[in-house]
Amino acid sequence: MDFLKLAEERYSCKKYDSRQISEEQLNAILEAGRLVPTAKNFQEQHVYVVKSKEGLEKIDKITPCRYGAPTVLVVAFDKNNVFVYPGEKRDSGIEDASIVATHMMLAAKSVGVDSCWLNFFDPEKAHEELGLPENEEVLMLLDLGFAAEGAGPLANHSSRKPLTETVSFL
Repeated sequence: MDFLKLAEERYSCKKYDSRQISEEQLNAILEAGRLVPTAKNFQEQHVYVVKSKEGLEKIDKITPCRYGAPTVLVVAFDKNNVFVYPGEKRDSGIEDASIVATHMMLAAKSVGVDSCWLNFFDPEKAHEELGLPENEEVLMLLDLGFAAEGAGPLANHSSRKPLTETVSFL
């Protein structure tokens, strides 16, 4: 699929049916995240795949936004293994994990899987509920599955500001 068409058609799915995505689809999505360039190639991301009933119940305790997705990816990063930028006010953790998550989200669409980026949760509660290592910080959750009948993008999905309002040339 043409990339701009993929980007245009991808939307945040908020209602999934119960079908599981295939291992082939999941592996393609995870591989897209693994291939992402990171600052200084630190590769500080860690992706947790949640598919079990018990794991999904934990996800449901930390967010109301699973929307019935049968698979959720938890994207975290090792906060002790990040590149610190000049000025020492920012580091690469959040940005690298965001790039990983974005690649996986777009890869999902490319293999016919719907997704939704979730950030409506308390990262500390997620960390505790999922029993993650102390050095990891949870960035986001990525719902994966197939849209339920009647699901679709929000009514304003295709409404975009013109480039003249969002881009400036210096």
